[in-house]
Amino acid sequence: MTRIVILPHVDICPEGAVIDAEPGTSLCNAMLANGIEIEHACEKSCACTTCHVYIREGFDSLEEASEDEDDYLDKAWGLDMDSRLSCQALVADDPLTIEIPKYTINMVSENH
Repeated sequence: MTRIVILPHVDICPEGAVIDAEPGTSLCNAMLANGIEIEHACEKSCACTTCHVYIREGFDSLEEASEDEDDYLDKAWGLDMDSRLSCQALVADDPLTIEIPKYTINMVSENH
């Protein structure tokens, strides 16, 4: 199991969290399975940017982003050098620290 630290996010995870995930699991699925309700408007098909996260520690343990992921990341709010779409980033063996951005770009919000 890989340890993932989720930094506090005022709406999604106010206290922050520490979760474990099997290598090969997407970050999005790992967070959802542990009650962290990150948005995923395209149902995790790499067709939006709502599951955008920052990999604050452990970035180099992830496989490189695909060209499709890079194309969508270019459209994400607050793009940073350590940005990834959590639906595409698969957990490896090294621990990770994740920050969920303050904002997301979602033209159709499911829960409002």
